[in-house]
Amino acid sequence: MIQVEHLTKWYGQTHAVKDLSFEIGDTGVYGFLGPNGAGKSTTLNMLTGCLSPTEGKITIGGFDILEEPKQAKKCIGYLPEQPPVYMQESPWEYLHFVGEAKGLRGKDLDEQVQDALAKTGTEAVQNKRIGALSKGYRQRVGIAQALVGNPEVLILDEPTSQLDPIAAADFIATLQKLNRELGLTI
Repeated sequence: MIQVEHLTKWYGQTHAVKDLSFEIGDTGVYGFLGPNGAGKSTTLNMLTGCLSPTEGKITIGGFDILEEPKQAKKCIGYLPEQPPVYMQESPWEYLHFVGEAKGLRGKDLDEQVQDALAKTGTEAVQNKRIGALSKGYRQRVGIAQALVGNPEVLILDEPTSQLDPIAAADFIATLQKLNRELGLTI
């Protein structure tokens, strides 16, 4: 599902990622561990096509992220460290916006949004303003936006870092449920 070969990223004189290679199969939940400043977020940003590597190759679902970015990115649902939500919108409005940006329209868009809301347990708050939701619910909305488009891979950058222990445990349980039900690579 994901193949990384000799991935390297330089920021001026700083070597952020040095000759990283790994392969991840079709299903499962994987962690990317390391100390602060080790290049984890930089690597995830390269995996999602948000940042270009200095050297190396990234293949997602058989598509090269640099040569076939549109096809590779269709395989990915991404939740950055700070969920990219619009605080003035409701989850329903925001997920429709995300779905449209991913090329969904009409009935397919409505079904995908309702499905993402259901899978993340955010149906009860779908019409509330995101800014009025707890951090835990905002994080769930973030995961919902990553699910819109039915990606094969979810890439999550420190998804529980700003949550209290109860919300973090609940979020992890949601991810485990999604992995069981959908067979995603997370």
